[in-house]
Amino acid sequence: MCYELLLLIAIIFISGWAFLAVARALDPALSRPLLQLYLLGVTATYFVYCWTHGGQTLPMKTWRVRLVARDGGAITLPTAIYRYVFALAGVGLCGLGLVWAIFDRDRQFLHDRLARTKIVRCEA
Repeated sequence: MCYELLLLIAIIFISGWAFLAVARALDPALSRPLLQLYLLGVTATYFVYCWTHGGQTLPMKTWRVRLVARDGGAITLPTAIYRYVFALAGVGLCGLGLVWAIFDRDRQFLHDRLARTKIVRCEA
C-alpha cells in the first residue's frame, strides 16, 4: 500500500503543478474546484487504465497481484470505473471501505465486493 500511495502522490504532485502553471489566469475561487476535479480525473484515469490494461498498477506488479473480475476474467471499463468510485467513497468515509476487509470472510475490500472484482496472486 505504501508504494501505491507514494506513486499516487507523485502523479498528483506533477499533475497539480502542471495545472497550476496553466491556470494562473483563472480566478482563485474557480481554480480550486477545477484543480480538485482535474486531480480526481487524473487519478481515475491512472487506476482505470491500469486495471483495464493488464489488471495491474505499477505497485501491483511489484507485489505480484492482479485485479480480475469475480469470474477470473479481465476487468471491463465500466467495472473499473465502478471500482474506482466505490473505493473513493470507501476511503472518503474514514477508510470504511478498507477496514471492511478485516471483517470480510474472504478478506476483500468493500469496493471489490461492490464492483464484483477480486485481487489474486500472479504466477511467478
